This record gives sequence, C-alpha cells and structure tokens, in this order.
Amino acid sequence: MTSSPCYHCGLPVPAGSNHSVVIEGAARDMCCPGCEAVATAIVTGGLDGFYRYREKQSERPELAQPRDRWTAYDLPEVQQQFVHDWDDGNKMAALLIAGITCAACVWLIEKHLGHLTGIEKVSVNASTQRAQIVFDPEKIRPSQLFEELERIGYRPAPATAANRENVIQAEHRAALRRLGVAGLGTMQVMMFAIALYVGGGSGGVGEFEHYLRWVSLLVATPVVFYAARPFFSAALRSLRARHLSMDVPVSLAIGLAYGASFYATVFGIGEVYFESISMFTFFLLLGRAVEMRARHRAGLASGGLAQLLPMTAARYEGSEVAHVPVAALEEGNRILLRPGDTVPADGEVLEGESGVDESLLSGESALQQKSAGSPVYAGSVNGDSSLVVRVTAAGKSTRLSAIERLVERAQLEKPSQVALADRVAGVFVAVVLLAALGAFTVWWQLEPGRAFWVALSVLVVTCPCALSLATPAALASATLRLQQLGLLVAGGNLLETLPSISRVVFDKTGTLTRGEPRILKIELLRDGWSEQRVKDVAAALESQTHHPLARAFRAWRGNLTASQLKVHTGCGLEGRIEGLDYRLGRADFAAVLQPITSPRGEGQWLLLADTSGAIAWIALGDRLRNTAQDAVRQLGNLGLSVELLSGDQSSEVQRLAFKAGITHFRAGASPEDKLSHMKQLQAENEKVLMVGDGLNDVPVLSGADASVAMMSAADLAQSRADAILLNGDLQVLPQAIALSRKCRKVVRQNLAWALGYNAIALPLAVCGLVAPWAAAIGMSVSSLVVVFNALRLSRGKVPVENTGSQMSGLESGLAD
Repeated sequence: MTSSPCYHCGLPVPAGSNHSVVIEGAARDMCCPGCEAVATAIVTGGLDGFYRYREKQSERPELAQPRDRWTAYDLPEVQQQFVHDWDDGNKMAALLIAGITCAACVWLIEKHLGHLTGIEKVSVNASTQRAQIVFDPEKIRPSQLFEELERIGYRPAPATAANRENVIQAEHRAALRRLGVAGLGTMQVMMFAIALYVGGGSGGVGEFEHYLRWVSLLVATPVVFYAARPFFSAALRSLRARHLSMDVPVSLAIGLAYGASFYATVFGIGEVYFESISMFTFFLLLGRAVEMRARHRAGLASGGLAQLLPMTAARYEGSEVAHVPVAALEEGNRILLRPGDTVPADGEVLEGESGVDESLLSGESALQQKSAGSPVYAGSVNGDSSLVVRVTAAGKSTRLSAIERLVERAQLEKPSQVALADRVAGVFVAVVLLAALGAFTVWWQLEPGRAFWVALSVLVVTCPCALSLATPAALASATLRLQQLGLLVAGGNLLETLPSISRVVFDKTGTLTRGEPRILKIELLRDGWSEQRVKDVAAALESQTHHPLARAFRAWRGNLTASQLKVHTGCGLEGRIEGLDYRLGRADFAAVLQPITSPRGEGQWLLLADTSGAIAWIALGDRLRNTAQDAVRQLGNLGLSVELLSGDQSSEVQRLAFKAGITHFRAGASPEDKLSHMKQLQAENEKVLMVGDGLNDVPVLSGADASVAMMSAADLAQSRADAILLNGDLQVLPQAIALSRKCRKVVRQNLAWALGYNAIALPLAVCGLVAPWAAAIGMSVSSLVVVFNALRLSRGKVPVENTGSQMSGLESGLAD
C-alpha cells in the first residue's frame, strides 16, 4: 500500500504517523512534527491561501523546537505575506495585536519591544490594532516578536486581510457579548436595588434584605468578572510594565466597589452598591463600543493597500486564458481584464477600450477612459468592457506597493502631538489616583460612610480617555480625508506642520505643468543629421530616466540603444550610442567644447551634442495643469506667498509663472541653488512647503519644512517627500492646508473639552456631588464627544477661505 504524500512538503507520510492539520475544511496528512507546526502556523495565521495558490511543494522544515508555537514564523514561506524588506538590510514585520484598549497599551508595546536587541523602530496604531516593527534579522527573529508580545499579555497575528477582518469581527462580537452581559446584569440588579432602597426607608422588606443582597451579588458577579475583565487585564499589564494607564483607576473603582459590597453582603455590615458597579461597567463598555464602531466605520481600521489585489489573474498562455496566482505574474505577461475585475498588476493596454476606476490611487471618482497604449495600475477596477493588458510591473514593483511602502513609513513616525498626549495621560492618571486618595482621607474625617464612594467617583469621573483620544482621533480622520482628496500622507508630522506654512514653492516641469511635454521644434546644427536621427538619439539617452521631459521622446524609444547612461542632476544626461558619446540637456552642460547661446522662441530648449560639438537644438513645450491658476489663487486667499523655482533657463519660466498668477519666480536654479534659496527663506522665518517631482528637487524636498511630490515623480523624490499628490490636482494643496488648520482647531477643541471637563468634574466629585454611575456616564460621554468631533474632519467639503495665518485667542492660548 502506497503512503499518501505530505500535504506541506510532498514527501511520503511514514506508516503510523498521526500528524495532520485541518486545511480548507479537510484533514491533511503531515509527515513530521515540523511540517505540522508550519502548516498550523500558516492556517492559524490566516495564510491558508498559501496552499491554494502555491506553484510547488514547500521544503521540509528543520525545526529545532517543533513544540514552540511561534518557531514556524521564522520560515520564509510563512513570512511572505507579513514580513517585507526595509532599509539597510533590515526587515519590517506587520502584525495585528489583539487586546489593545488604549494609548497606554501602545506605549507599553512600543517601549517593551523597543528595548530588545535588534529592534530598530516600533509603531503601534491603537485604532487599527496594527504594529509595524523594523528589525535586524541577524539579531532577532520574527518568532521572538510574537513570543515577547504574548509574554506581556497580547495576542499577535500576521497582518493579513483575512486576519484583519477576523480581528475586527471578533472585537465586535466580544464587545457585544460583554455589553449584553453588563446591560442584562444592570437591569436585573437595578430592580433589586429599588426594592432595597424602598424597603430600607419603609421597613416593608426588612426580612428579605439579606436575600436581595445575595441575589444582587450573584447577578453582579458575571458583570465584574466577565464584562469588566478587559479593564482588569489592561491594568495588570500596565502595572507590570510600571506604567499607569487609564484602565488602572477604572479597575480600582470596579474592584474596590465590588469588594466592599461583597464584604457588606457576607457579613451584613454597611451598604451595597452592586447597581452602581453594573451601571458603571455598562456605560463604560457602551462608550468604548460606540467609539470603536465609529472609528472602524470611518475607515481607521483599514489595512495594507496591497491586500486589495485579487488572488488570481487571467493570464494568456498562447491563445488560451489560464487563472494563475497574482504572485506568478511577470513583466511581459499578457492578461485579460473582464468588466468588474480588479487590475492585478501595472500594465499597458494592448486591446480594447474601457473606463477604469482609479479612485483608490488618485481619489478621482470619475472613470478614466483607457484604450490601446494607456497605462493601468494595480488596485484599480475595470469598468464596462474587457481589456487585454501587457504587464509592465508586478508584485512589489507596482505603483500600489510603492504607495503602501510610503504609508508604512508614515505610520512608523509618531506625531509629536500624539506622543505628548500619551505622556500627559500617564501623568494625569497619577494625579487622579492622588486626588482620589486625598478625597478619601478628607471625607473619612468628615463622614466615613461616604469616603469610599466619593473616592470611587473621583477615580471614575476623571479617567483621561478623552485626553488620550483628542489628538490621534483628529489626525487619523484628517489623514483619511486627505487620502480621499488624493493626497497621500507619507510623513507623520505633515498635519502638524502645514498650518504654520507661510510660503509655497513650486517646481515647474511636471509639477506646475502637466508633465506631458511635446517636441515643438528641432533646429539642426550639423550636416548629415536628420530630425528623425536626433529624436532616436535623444530617446535612447532618455530611456532610463523618469523625468517628465523624457516623455516627449517616448514614441521613438527602442530605435537605438544607449549604454553607460548617467544622469547629471539639474543639467542633463550622457551616454554611449554606437560607440560615440552624447550629451543632452542644458547648453552649458552639453556644449563642453564651445559656448553656445540657445535660440529665442517658445519652449524649453535642450542641446544635443557629442564630443565633436553641438548637433541640434530641441524645443520642448508643456502646458499648465488645468487647476494651477485656481490653486495659486486659493493659496493666496489663505494668506500664503507663492513662488516658482525652476532649473529651466528658458523664457518658459517667466511665461508660465505669469500665466499661473505667480509674481515671484526664479529660473536656472541648480539643486544647490534651490536648497540655498530654501535656507535663506527659512532664515527669514518663512515656513516653506515645497512641491516638486524631479531628482533635482530631492535636496530641497528634504530641506523644506513640508514637502509634496507628484505621483509621477522619481522614486527618490517620493521617498523624501512628506506627502504624494496622487491625482495631479493642485487644488488639493490649498484644501490640505485649510484642512490642516481645521484639524489644529479640532485638536485644540478636543483638548480644551477634555481638560475642561476634568477641571469641572473633579471638584464636583471631590465634593461628593457625583455618584459613581453618573461619573461613568460623564466619562463615556466625554470620550464620545471627542471622537465624533474628530470624525467631522473625514466628511464634507473643505472650504478654502481667506483665513490668513492668524489664530484666534482661544487657539493662541492653547498653543504649545
């Protein structure tokens, strides 16, 4: 009898082996504990699609400790969907962490992991329960990350689309179960409490008082030990880490009240407050549940963009179409896109015409018409007709993956406002505990019977949930709204910097203009050369650059091949074609043998030359973006100065500046000149926003107070920018600045509300005027006010008005 092959590695399963794993609803035989451990990790991690779409059997793992539940995450096949390459040989692991309840959990995880050898950077998002961990694979393994997170009380899992959805659904189900238990317990215990209060005053139920107390204890116990369990777990984690979180006073309030009521019930001494405990727990859970659903509904729990790609693609194999994993697509493959299909890779349309929804990438809701020669991008959705597409980039080389990497970099940066709020919340908890202790001491001297309950109200009413939510909720909503508008935030501090911007500096080509230049004229300077030959040579030199000017020569690419290509930033290009060296660019760069003056006339003039001298002048022309004039006007309405700073030496700079409505401009600026000009402006106390797209803009993008790169920009320019303009609509820039100012106001409103609420509630609680159940309602309402106020930023239009840069008196008073 032939043994069945191992489902994981394909080797024969030994007779009598009892290793198996349930995959896709069926028990699959495994040959050894190692394969069983790896398969279990893949399935429990939500990665079982790995088996459905793999193209060959996996290698048999050699696990030193097959019983270690995390060891399998060190294997390459398991890491494919949640570990990615990072800078300097490091890697980045994206994890979902269940059990995060507040900002203090974020602090605990970041501090604990940050102290481990090999960890370069840790960023945790409490809204999405997602952690991004940059680590050195030579010093620490992914399994150790899982182990350390579990050791401090959290439940980690790979951040995949399936896991993310499972975590959200599990969080909702658990919240509803706990809320249901607390609500049912509150209703029941309130009935008994009314009987106790009425009976205590009239003496009508005195013989039943002891019985009613015991029944109340039985009903309230599940509320405390099940519904309120997350508060106790989070508080215990915080205390173990020697950090005071907002769950500490909450847990103390519930635990002490329950303990005192339990003692009163068992020994018949004192009052019981089971209804207050249950009501407090119910309202607190209700507030957190509404807050959680509001954040999820606003899109704050969205995961990686690349997870939106389909699992399979329809690839042509000869004349037949076969469905293959998206991971198997390669450059040059032909794929079929039917109506409604999500584009699996970047490509160029070969056949067909259709409208494509690119709103995910650009924020533009209207369908973009595509025909032969048009580009399509991974993550967009085909509309009404079928298309045949040639793949130009797949996997991590797509535009969508580039956007995701920028988002990941932004999420690794914690804005200073958020960090400050986290620190303030930690200090505030200590103040609350001291206030509660002081209130108890004073009331013990005045009226011992009320001392405990006054201290309990102080603990509850001043819990700093709203304070911790004030800033991150507003920043998250504003970031989401900017992405909807078409501006992808790639720098964590952008929203903090934009409100203070006083000057906006534009590059010209590909930024203020459409970046679609065309050849206007060619003036030959050497006999024996034709315009076609000039175009072929220029196209070969421009073949490997992403500068917008290169698009003017796209139609002639491939006619000649250039080698030893080199880009001279801000000057031009050089390379070898058919054994001769050529240069294309500015006259002072290309004409190395003799000075030459560019012709007069419309357009930007480039000089083509070889080692013998000048060959031809090429005039390129471009058009302003349709929204350039309106954007400049709206920026002026916001009280900002606008400037054009270009490396182009032609008269085009002046013409386009005047046409756009820009009065301050400078032509012929090298990268060094641009950076020097930027520093001069900053020395004059200007806060500068730089908008550019070319390699020559990289230094000034890096040096500006805030920077925006166009989506068509070079990869290096994008990596140095704080934001990426996805759709080329320059009107998004004044909208972003206006939204950032509104976000600043909302943050200050939230902080003012949170601090004001606590300033009013604390004295009332200390004076004994707030019952514990009322304190619970007040704290929950305070948190919800902050969240819903922040969510206003993610909806509606962004008006661009003449707001200038002045702050109101309230804003000035609250400024840092």
